[in-house]
Amino acid sequence: MKKTKLRLKKVKLFLLSLCFFTVSLGTFNLLPSLAAGPKHYDELTFPPVPEIKLPKYTRFELKNGIRVYLMEDRELPLIGGTALFRTGDRFEPADKIGLGGLTGEVMRTGGTSRHTADELNQLLEQRAASVETGIDGVSGSANFSALAEDVEPVFDLFAEVIREPIFAKEKLDLAKNQEQGGIARRNDDPNDITGREFQKLIYGDRSPYARTVEYKTLANISRDDLVGFYQKYFHPKNMILGISGDFDTAKMRSLVEQKFGNWTPTKSAEMPALPAVTPANQGGGVFLVNQPQLSQSYVQMGHLGGMLNSPDYGALDVMNGVMNGFGGRLFNNVRSRQGLAYSVYAAWSPRFDYPGVFVAGGQTRSDATVPFIKAIRAEIDRIRTEPITAEELAFAKDSTLNSFIFKFENPSQTLSRLMRYEYYGYPEDFIFRYRRSVEAATIADVQRVAKTYLKPENLVTLVVGNTAAIQPPLSSLGTSVKVQSVDITIPSAT
Repeated sequence: MKKTKLRLKKVKLFLLSLCFFTVSLGTFNLLPSLAAGPKHYDELTFPPVPEIKLPKYTRFELKNGIRVYLMEDRELPLIGGTALFRTGDRFEPADKIGLGGLTGEVMRTGGTSRHTADELNQLLEQRAASVETGIDGVSGSANFSALAEDVEPVFDLFAEVIREPIFAKEKLDLAKNQEQGGIARRNDDPNDITGREFQKLIYGDRSPYARTVEYKTLANISRDDLVGFYQKYFHPKNMILGISGDFDTAKMRSLVEQKFGNWTPTKSAEMPALPAVTPANQGGGVFLVNQPQLSQSYVQMGHLGGMLNSPDYGALDVMNGVMNGFGGRLFNNVRSRQGLAYSVYAAWSPRFDYPGVFVAGGQTRSDATVPFIKAIRAEIDRIRTEPITAEELAFAKDSTLNSFIFKFENPSQTLSRLMRYEYYGYPEDFIFRYRRSVEAATIADVQRVAKTYLKPENLVTLVVGNTAAIQPPLSSLGTSVKVQSVDITIPSAT
């Protein structure tokens, strides 16, 4: 026993000596670099960004029209999937705003013809799995995630939720009550007010891209409305399914065909035309939401923008890079040098199938509101009328291209992109075309797109702040400026 303890002590001493020698050797090797001192950040060099290739995937179509993407990823024993449906709350009737969101929520919370919502929750919780559904402005979705060993029972529940929801009335009533609470609190956060009201000023308060749920429109929504909305948009020809994770493609294909292959549509796959988009305030204007309790102003200014398929999108994104970020003009000039902002930004923000916006803004002190707005306007004018520098171009392009690799961090992210491109009718290599357009952008391109797409004369400016504390007043922004008050009173249910 004593000999054993002695041997153990010797082994420990040897290991400690070895560790000390290794650490000492490492320290010795570091001495020259330490003596030379740390490099300045602008002296650091990095290898070029590696070429990105799409992971291998399989795409096929079921006889009933469902398009399917399968992408194996064996890194973790997990499987996840998303079903996209061509719908969106932009297709709601004007007198039933909120219908899409409620349909997407109660589709899951209302249970199915085989399981109540509580039973679904329990079955999924036992397997640390999830199934969720939802409808946003431009699409509907259903998602699942599960351990690889549990994929068959979880996928069965996933298919069940998609194909057999019952929209239980008590769950609809609960969802409507929760939505009513959201309406009652919607003016609590000045950030929310600014974003919501700015969209109305750009698109118009009746536009599907800006209108809001009200007590009255909620009251008009019945269970039959949810069933009708579901039946109109949730059917095979309207569905794109993508699954990634630790599975064998042949087996997963068989599972998909088993659960969805016999699903027949109850209605045709006809889609209504997309809502028309026109600027609500073509000539711009200055608008104010008076909030006497605020000690700072929340500002958004901009005008109607464009779509992602613009041939100038790459150059416009480089323009965004020149304006934004820690090395961008707005941060350097408006925030750091002039001290006019807590936060400041400007971005050409396009959408896939309808015009987005150009938006600039931020937060500032009440007494700095007018100088802040003038400073942003000056930067918009400057990028339109003066060429950017070579250093600015390099900074913006490097920032954009170096972040490009993070768009492909995992296969599920890449798969989601492929599905989204098919959903909107974009080519599957759109992201690579975008990258090439960024790489090709020149100083002249940036000035050209800034001059072409930025319209100072059309700028709509919204301020949410304390009227009495905004000195000088907003009327000092120009001799012809008429400040228009925005009423954010919440309409009653009657």
